[in-house]
Amino acid sequence: MDDAPTLPSFAAIVVAAGKGLRAGQPLPKQFAMWRGKPVLRHSVETLLDAGARPLVIAVPPDGEQAVLDALAGLEGFALVPGGTTRQQSVKKALAAVESAERILIHDAARPDLPLPVIERLLAALEHHPGAIPVLPVIDSLSVENDGVMSGTAPREQLRRVQTPQAFRFDAIFRAHQAWEDEDSAGDDAQVLRANGGIVAHVQGDERLAKLTFAEDFMIQQPSIRIGMGFDVHRLVEGEELWLGGIRLDHSKGLSGHSDADVALHAIVDALLGAVANGDIGSHFPPSDPRWKGASSDRFLEHAAKLVREAGYGVGNVDLTIICEAPKIGPHRDAMRTRIADLLGVDITLVSVKATTTERLGLTGRGEGIAAQAIATVIKE
Repeated sequence: MDDAPTLPSFAAIVVAAGKGLRAGQPLPKQFAMWRGKPVLRHSVETLLDAGARPLVIAVPPDGEQAVLDALAGLEGFALVPGGTTRQQSVKKALAAVESAERILIHDAARPDLPLPVIERLLAALEHHPGAIPVLPVIDSLSVENDGVMSGTAPREQLRRVQTPQAFRFDAIFRAHQAWEDEDSAGDDAQVLRANGGIVAHVQGDERLAKLTFAEDFMIQQPSIRIGMGFDVHRLVEGEELWLGGIRLDHSKGLSGHSDADVALHAIVDALLGAVANGDIGSHFPPSDPRWKGASSDRFLEHAAKLVREAGYGVGNVDLTIICEAPKIGPHRDAMRTRIADLLGVDITLVSVKATTTERLGLTGRGEGIAAQAIATVIKE
């Protein structure tokens, strides 16, 4: 962006080598879907966009392919095998950074990384060897002993610590090399401080919340999302007419790279829009010969799969087909049945309607058929 601030050069490490078992996901939480993308991808994209070079990711054993899948299409990062503890993973990643003046060390489980936090951290390194984002403790604190309150703690002096944590590279590298205890430090600020380094506090952000439990994934995502799709194709002679997933007998068919089923295409875009995952052209580009003449059934099934991977299920689909001919009414239930089968939902969740434009425009002149769809998806 033209108005984006110019940041000093920095490297970054993203720690993504943990198992993430408490998150209750079917795979380690750093690879689980969150807001339409793998958790890991969110912070990696932010750091790359902010100019992190190099960017090293500590990955779990046998997890390299999972990382590459999560970051498909991105460039500018390197992978290193992590250790059995977070501290070991960071130490290995630091050794893979050939040269840097400043470095940010971030936990993959904090996907929402605001740029202003990065700015504040890097600015603090002008005066201190380390800096961490913190937030105040708002609630009263109780010291527990055998299940009962045995005292209080002064919340005014306490802060909640977040990542990324920022360091002058030489200082944090030396601190990790000098560490003599077990490799179980809670974060890198502790490692630097144990080696005599001063760690500054900068303002953190509630958006940097850590995804730890299954409830965290539910809280961070809206329970219902809505998407809209629209498509139009020209009617031509010599083509089959596929509409709503079924073939209709008609004097003309729709022209397009695939089977040009405008009804299914509109639903695909509505579903992709609901989970903010691009559009039909980004997943099935017309320039790709693989999709020439392809059945749009495949596109709709793929969209439904992406909805599920985002942690949602199809709530309902409302489709409107706009044409003068053929008449849609006689085929409405067949279309509903086919669409419901492709989506894996009950037919009562699929509505198919038809209208005309009173002979106005390209659909009114019989030159083409248009379709508009609205889809809701519900958090599972």
